[in-house]
Amino acid sequence: MTGELVQYAGLFLTGILAGEELIVRYGVHPALAGLDDHTHLLARQALVRRLRVVVPIVMLPAAALAVTALVVVTGPGLALRWATLIAMVVFLLLSFLGTVPINIKVDDWRADAPPADWKAVIRHWARIDVLRSTAATAAFLSAVLATAS
Repeated sequence: MTGELVQYAGLFLTGILAGEELIVRYGVHPALAGLDDHTHLLARQALVRRLRVVVPIVMLPAAALAVTALVVVTGPGLALRWATLIAMVVFLLLSFLGTVPINIKVDDWRADAPPADWKAVIRHWARIDVLRSTAATAAFLSAVLATAS
């Protein structure tokens, strides 16, 4: 029973994470691109401030449950549980080494006087974020398949 609870809780949190990542990547950020520069930067900074609290509340327990599932869940789906964990590790690495440092810089920008290269920085962030959202989605898909097996 403990293994099932771990697996279902991990599935739930990984699903929440993947959904949030997909909405931010393909919903929110394209909408920001349609705004004037000043409004875009203010909105991006507001998102950074909100999501730097919300996302870790979901991603860290999801990653911990992926590790726990490898330890306590027995039976079929071991390769899929590993795939879930690997995708979560990729997501975490892309976050902590990629988007988080950029978000910290963005939060310090003045919206009325951003750095000259701010659009290039945002494009770089977006390329990393495509990989992040893909990793979160892969983790969720693997968790679904592991749970179903």
